[in-house]
Amino acid sequence: MAKDVFHNDVRIALERDGWTITHDPYYLKIDEVSYPIDLGAEQPIGAEKAGQKIVVEVKSFLRESLVNEFHTALGQYLDYETNLPFQEPDREVYLAVTIKIFRQMLKTRAIVNS
Repeated sequence: MAKDVFHNDVRIALERDGWTITHDPYYLKIDEVSYPIDLGAEQPIGAEKAGQKIVVEVKSFLRESLVNEFHTALGQYLDYETNLPFQEPDREVYLAVTIKIFRQMLKTRAIVNS
């Protein structure tokens, strides 16, 4: 499985902020199905700091349609948020995007109104 373009940047930023990387990738197992939280070509990062546990889904939004990429990321995020509590109820889900993509999303009415 290929890593997202910004995967290593996010990992380095977390480590610099004091996080301990515990899983790279983090595998979610529901019943007999096991899959990395990232269902596409990217890998998530599991981390822990001061008792707080997180899973970070890294998205690069490299395809043409920002809205389609957003909806794909949102669907994955909701899937992880729904199913992660069955495995680790104390771990939170986060989505990492570049500041450029974040600003574009804030300007896109189809995303802001979602």
